[in-house]
Amino acid sequence: MNPPIDISEAAGVRYLHFGSDWIQGAMRIRKPYALELAYTREMMAGLLLRDGLAADGGHWPRKVLIIGLGAASLARFAHHHLPQARIRVVEIAPAVVAAARQFFKLPTEGARFSVHIGCGAQFVVEHEETWDYVLIDGFDRNARAGVLDTAPFHQAVRARLSARGIMAVNLFGRSRGYKTSLDRIVRAYDDRALAFPSCDSGNVVAFGAAGEPIARTADELRERARALKQQTGLDLLPTVTRLEAAGGLPGGHLQL
Repeated sequence: MNPPIDISEAAGVRYLHFGSDWIQGAMRIRKPYALELAYTREMMAGLLLRDGLAADGGHWPRKVLIIGLGAASLARFAHHHLPQARIRVVEIAPAVVAAARQFFKLPTEGARFSVHIGCGAQFVVEHEETWDYVLIDGFDRNARAGVLDTAPFHQAVRARLSARGIMAVNLFGRSRGYKTSLDRIVRAYDDRALAFPSCDSGNVVAFGAAGEPIARTADELRERARALKQQTGLDLLPTVTRLEAAGGLPGGHLQL
């Protein structure tokens, strides 16, 4: 499966397209490790939800699975800013991997980083490995997620999460099937799921959690967001504000 690949540039930002004007990914050329698109920043909000230091002294996340490479934004950020993590990317289209290597500074494969070419859903079913953080961002040229938007897939992902595992998925909030897609996630995670308010682009990031409960106050989320901004440049303070304004923090608390 090789979609038509187009690359464009404007105002210092390089964009990936699959044969249409719809943006599949972006990279600011002078800041390749920053997350240019708002929804990619929010996909990393799991870093606000789990403690960076686990009870056994190890860092979270230690194992990251990314399904859908695009312009390699999440891969670059995770590889650069999460040195403790081992990262596996699964991408179905070899042409996307080639474009990411040529135009979007895809990290070099090695002990910490690897790319598997194949179907993300098939990979999850066939590999009995568990993951701390699973990031799902897979669409075709027509903004369809296909098998990545099915109940069996989400159930399989949940079964592969570690005791402190979190899943984040990019959904298209303007799609007619958005509510059905979100309902599948809520059921797969037995209501331990949360959808962040829609970004200006229409993207909605949903999270599902397994294992240890997550409980954070709004003040704790802001404190963690400030620390993350200082450490990585990633600013999730506006995300916390939007989540609170949308009623996602009832009584000033987030529980997942």
